[in-house]
Amino acid sequence: MRNLSFPFIALALMICAAITPAQAMPPIQQQTLPNGMRVLLMEAHNVPMVSMKLSLPGGSRFDPAGKGGTASLLADMLSDHTARHAHPVWDDLLDADAIKLGAGVGRDDFSLGLTVLKDALKPGLDAFSEALLQPGWNKKRFAILKQDAIAAAQKAQEVPGVRAAQAAAVLLFPQHPYGHRPGGTMKSLARVNLGNLKSLYAAQIKPSGAVLAVSGDITMAELLPLLKARLHRWQGKPAKGLMDISQPAIVAGKQADVTLPTTQTLVQLLRLGPSRSDADFFPAFVLNHILGGGGFASRLMQEVREDRGLVYGVYSYFQPLAAPGPFVITLQTKADQAKQAEAVVRHVLSDMAAGHISSKQLKAAKENLTGSFAQRMDSNRERVGLISMIGLYNLPLDYLSRWIERVQAVTLAQVKAQAVKYLQPDAWNRVRVGPKSAF
Repeated sequence: MRNLSFPFIALALMICAAITPAQAMPPIQQQTLPNGMRVLLMEAHNVPMVSMKLSLPGGSRFDPAGKGGTASLLADMLSDHTARHAHPVWDDLLDADAIKLGAGVGRDDFSLGLTVLKDALKPGLDAFSEALLQPGWNKKRFAILKQDAIAAAQKAQEVPGVRAAQAAAVLLFPQHPYGHRPGGTMKSLARVNLGNLKSLYAAQIKPSGAVLAVSGDITMAELLPLLKARLHRWQGKPAKGLMDISQPAIVAGKQADVTLPTTQTLVQLLRLGPSRSDADFFPAFVLNHILGGGGFASRLMQEVREDRGLVYGVYSYFQPLAAPGPFVITLQTKADQAKQAEAVVRHVLSDMAAGHISSKQLKAAKENLTGSFAQRMDSNRERVGLISMIGLYNLPLDYLSRWIERVQAVTLAQVKAQAVKYLQPDAWNRVRVGPKSAF
């Protein structure tokens, strides 16, 4: 994402008042433009700023076969220049009104974001719509951005976490659209041409199925006329919708080792987790917090680091997507301790899958999650990220206002059922990155 704002914007973002559980959360308002784009707004009038994020089905899973990184390069191009403004002029235009504009991709989604002072909203929306609707397709800029992406991918090969993520995507999603990192690799990026970007733009960057999440000092009555005036010519339906995706095949017990000349070994255990629409999302979410998502209060951190001193850190997370996404446990340790550390992790998995989860652990996880909820909502940009997720995956509009309630409603029996479903040790795959001696 571009960082073109003046220091005042950064300061204003930091002082945005947090929404605490004791405060009434503003409702998410919804309207649909004539072109089919949904607009979701949460008003926040404490700071004279507006943030928004347009999300639509156009992420890395829509990359052409063998050309991972196409969507990522498209995001770079749309935020770099337009048909009306060349690269340096475009930068100056954004700087003039402290407009923070940027694009990005995930596995499912393509996004275009804007953060601006309320007084500069109109020029900000002018820039936003220009970037979206008037791509420049400058060949020289494409060549530069592509070379920068390849150079970054080459440098990333020195990072154990990147190497692990690449190997994990291939192992966990064979022959599936999720089977590569959004940024691509040196080889896949080298295959991407400008025509691929134009084709992806023409096929997927459409308003039907798109969601514009907005948070800040504005009302729906003020916002809609501004959007309609700038986006009324944007029409169409994407070639593939968000849910037009096959279910990934279940992979269990697979292994991949990546040799890297380091003194440490990074170990990842991974399997498929829940999808974003999974009916048991909240019990699985709480289970993960007990397992390894709760920092020093988690089982993994306690048993692998605190009790045995085998790792510098260990944590778990899952990434819910339109289809089941990855569920990952990550640790890093000395090469000669990797085997023992992995064995302890697998023991914790087995123990929890056998039902050894206490009501005390559940209570602590709930308190930690609900107590930290305000931190997830303490700026317009963070709220916009959550609201866009709600819209893109068609979750209930009361998702945030009832989030604490849904966490607190999770029972011990539900958590244990999810442990049986997800924590069987033999169902997990393994990726290791480190010196050859560690393998």
